[in-house]
Amino acid sequence: MSNHLTSLEGCARSVCQCDTAAMVQAPTVARINGIVLHVHRVESDHESLRQMAYAELLRQQAVKCGLLPELRGLTAPELSDADRKVIESMVDQTVVSPLPTQEECQRYFDANTAQFVLGQALHVRHILLAVTPGVNVHALAVQAEKALVSLLGKDVPAERFAQLAAELSNCPTGLQGGDLGWIGPDDCAPELANELFHQKHSQWGMGVHPRLVHTRYGFHIIEVMGRRKGTQKTYAQVQERIAAQLSLQSRAKALHQYMSLLVGQAVVEGIDLAGSDSLLVQ
Repeated sequence: MSNHLTSLEGCARSVCQCDTAAMVQAPTVARINGIVLHVHRVESDHESLRQMAYAELLRQQAVKCGLLPELRGLTAPELSDADRKVIESMVDQTVVSPLPTQEECQRYFDANTAQFVLGQALHVRHILLAVTPGVNVHALAVQAEKALVSLLGKDVPAERFAQLAAELSNCPTGLQGGDLGWIGPDDCAPELANELFHQKHSQWGMGVHPRLVHTRYGFHIIEVMGRRKGTQKTYAQVQERIAAQLSLQSRAKALHQYMSLLVGQAVVEGIDLAGSDSLLVQ
């Protein structure tokens, strides 16, 4: 039998490093239609790589439309300011999003009147069980639920919330019993603002919120200690704001569909672009 060994097989001697290359994870090469974006390993910044991929998709589309010159080479170039302006103009002319009608704006106002209250505020305290890297989210949720149930029981001592905040909360306010003071919709995470101010059940009353509030930071146990109702704005007062908001949403949807179409038509290697919301070159 031949003693010749390939570099992948190695010589099986502990003192020899000839098989090191086979033991190291090979880098992944990301390509869009054969054009190399970047050589990266697992720990690379995938969001930056996705942005590079979308930029290259748009550059190639501009080339197809005769707006940019053909690429010389097989590596994606860095876009110049002039290139970006050409691409932005191409997208503006290609992607058409309808403006919202008066009826659509009125329906949005009727369904979301709680968003258009001026001066509303709540005096809130909370217990935050933070979701951090490596944490068992299910176990954390169970712990948070048990703590909430203990605060919703009968004859709970008034000081119990502050005690649990000091024991469990990952927020610095835990040392002050979890007191956040007076807050409005713009003073807290969007998920919390939506739960406390923008839902129909947001006017449920005072005391401990009957369910956990899950935000990007973790699980919150909330107690409302005071309420300022504020003044409801009329449709006429917020009509332009609603139209602008719906226009942005329509534009974002149209851009997402456009970029999804480009992704579907391209040969994408070494990177997963499916399901990403970040579809535009920055």
